[in-house]
Amino acid sequence: ERKRPLPFFPRCVGVVTALGGAAIHDILTILHGRCPYTRVVLRPTQVQGTGAGVEIAAGIHDLNEHGQAEVIIVGRGGGSREDLNAFNEEVVARAIADSSLPVIAAVGHEIDLSIADLVADHRAPTPTAAAEIVVPVWTDLSSQIAGNARALDSTIHSTRLMHCVNNYGSRSHVCAPHFNAKTNMHGRKCRTWLQRLIV
Repeated sequence: ERKRPLPFFPRCVGVVTALGGAAIHDILTILHGRCPYTRVVLRPTQVQGTGAGVEIAAGIHDLNEHGQAEVIIVGRGGGSREDLNAFNEEVVARAIADSSLPVIAAVGHEIDLSIADLVADHRAPTPTAAAEIVVPVWTDLSSQIAGNARALDSTIHSTRLMHCVNNYGSRSHVCAPHFNAKTNMHGRKCRTWLQRLIV
């Protein structure tokens, strides 16, 4: 099985599609709404007509060479069977298979199936769905991380308190200043880890 997993939280997403099409509008809208910190590198191409397959393959190659994207979305909005033919070309299938980056194919609507969909690491039924798949919802993720940081902070606090009680017994007040300073330091570290994810 050559299918590669998608990165959980890509900092940069590459997109191969038409510059003025509905697909790029939908992708950018969803990406910004779900995770505004994610960068997008667009490689505009033809998506139908003579030479479109070669352009799409070149776009995939260029994003691999660019070195910033961590995952690639390649696709277009809906159209007739003839409109989608570029995504059935061998040159596109080979470019997807040769990509060092995982590729999400999002060609047409859910009922449309292309060779690009079969070769890609992940198939999305629409460009909108591809954007939803590729990044998490930042507000949900940040809330979860903040909750985990609070739980870690509480665990550190409880563990150090138990250590003081076990080692100093009735004299546990002796280590209180040192204990509080250490606990505050770990709390600051937890908050710093969360802030770094935003950068």
